[in-house]
Amino acid sequence: QVQLVESGGGLVQAGGSLRLSCVASGRTFSTYNMAWFRQAPGKDREFVAAISWSDSSTIYEDSVKVRFTISRDNAKNTVILQMNSLKPEDTAVYYCAASKFLSRSPIMTNYWGQGTQVTVSS
Repeated sequence: QVQLVESGGGLVQAGGSLRLSCVASGRTFSTYNMAWFRQAPGKDREFVAAISWSDSSTIYEDSVKVRFTISRDNAKNTVILQMNSLKPEDTAVYYCAASKFLSRSPIMTNYWGQGTQVTVSS
């Protein structure tokens, strides 16, 4: 069992930065691929970024690729999403996810956090 708790969301102006953190409980954290998804009002949950458990390789959704960075610290059971050059269209609830598969699909997720709100004003 893995429990995920996100923090770091908030209100920021366009062009600003936020750093989201996700702390996991459970001794098997290091064997899970970790990801961030987001969901805007009235829209489906969409993939943002993911990082593998084995070699920390990363994948990104195209619109965030040069602005967001995902990283993990297995010793601290933590995954970070550094978000720079934020845009109003990045506004959403951001969810931390743990999966046995490195995937862009939310269907493959084993565990979800409760979400943290990110609001970018224009």
